[in-house]
Amino acid sequence: MTDDSWIDRFDGLSALPADLRADLVAGSAVVAVPAGTQVFAPGQSADNLLLLLDGTVRVQQRSDTGREVTLYRVHAGESCVLTTACMLAFEDYSADGIAETDVRAVAIPRATFDDLAGRSADFRAFIFRAYSRRITDLFMLIDDIVFQRIDVRLAARLLELSDHGDIVHATHQVLATELGTAREVVSRTLAEFQRRGWIEQGRGRLHLSGRAGLDRLARSAGDR
Repeated sequence: MTDDSWIDRFDGLSALPADLRADLVAGSAVVAVPAGTQVFAPGQSADNLLLLLDGTVRVQQRSDTGREVTLYRVHAGESCVLTTACMLAFEDYSADGIAETDVRAVAIPRATFDDLAGRSADFRAFIFRAYSRRITDLFMLIDDIVFQRIDVRLAARLLELSDHGDIVHATHQVLATELGTAREVVSRTLAEFQRRGWIEQGRGRLHLSGRAGLDRLARSAGDR
C-alpha cells in the first residue's frame, strides 16, 4: 500500500481534501504489532490513535477481584473508541488492548490528531461517528450483562466466534471473559448444551454440532 491509498479504507476519511490527506499521511506511520502483544494497558497515556488495516484488537477490562470482561473488538477498517476518548479528554487508559492476531495499523500521533481535529470538519465527523457507534455497542453490552440470561448470551457468542467448520477455538475461561461471568457458570452452561446435543467439547475447542438449537436459543433474546 503506497501514498495515501489506505485512507480510502476508512469511511469518512476519503472525503478529506488533498492537502489534509497529505498532512495525515506525513504525520502518521504504518506499524506492525505481533499477535499477543499488549497494545495498551490501564494507566498508560493515549499517545496514538490506531486505525486498523489488518487484524483484530480485543479491548477488555479487569475488576478489582480479577474478573475480566471483553468490551469490544477493533477490526480492520475501524478505530479504537477508548483511545479516541482518552485522547480527547487527555486521560489515561482504563482497560487493556490485546492484539488477538498479527495487526497492521496506521498510528496517528497526538499532534497530528489534534491538528486535523481542529482544522477539518470531515476528520471530526469521522472521529465522532465511530465514537457514537461504539458507545451504542457498549450500552448493548451492559444491557446483555445485566438483563439477559447467560445461556442466551453464550449461545450467541459461540455462533459469533465459530469458524467455517463450526469450531470455536476457546477455553471455558476465555468464554467467561467474553461474557463477563465466572468460568464455573460457563462450564455448567456448556455441559447443558452438550447434553442437548448442541456442542461437542474438546481441549481448548468446541464443535457446534447442533447449530440450529443454538441459533433458536440466541434468537429468543428478542422475545424478552
